[in-house]
Amino acid sequence: MLRKLSVAAVAAFMLCLFSMLPSSHAQEELGTPDEAKALVEEAIAYYKDVGREASFAEFSNPKGKFVRKDLYVMVLDTEGTMLAHGFNRGLVGKNLSNLKDVNGVQIVVEMIRVSLKAEGDWVAYSWPHPQSKKLEPKKTWVKRYDKLVFGVGVYDKTRS
Repeated sequence: MLRKLSVAAVAAFMLCLFSMLPSSHAQEELGTPDEAKALVEEAIAYYKDVGREASFAEFSNPKGKFVRKDLYVMVLDTEGTMLAHGFNRGLVGKNLSNLKDVNGVQIVVEMIRVSLKAEGDWVAYSWPHPQSKKLEPKKTWVKRYDKLVFGVGVYDKTRS
């Protein structure tokens, strides 16, 4: 029972947190799907070059080179634990495998499942938009490398 409460609390916290992105993000142009895919590839290349510790530190730096427009890199292990997050360092180290959107999509579970595809793919779900604060369609490009899930999300105007 306590585990279920903590997972529900994490989910509620994340929905609340992401609905209140800083106003500096609200004024910026939103990233595109092609930019999200390119940022994942760049993150994987950086991980290969500098290793786990240095790359995760850079990915988790909100003012670092892996945060562009409203795009940021996140990295999960295959158990659902956040290892790096470009917007919220407070999520690093937390297992988010039970996180669901309002439609019941198990976001992190889907990211892990989809990342098993060799070339990566999109995971679609609903998430608060940084400008409107309303739930909108979002999709995250995920790709697996070295038993890790790398992802970058964009708001999906094609589904709205």
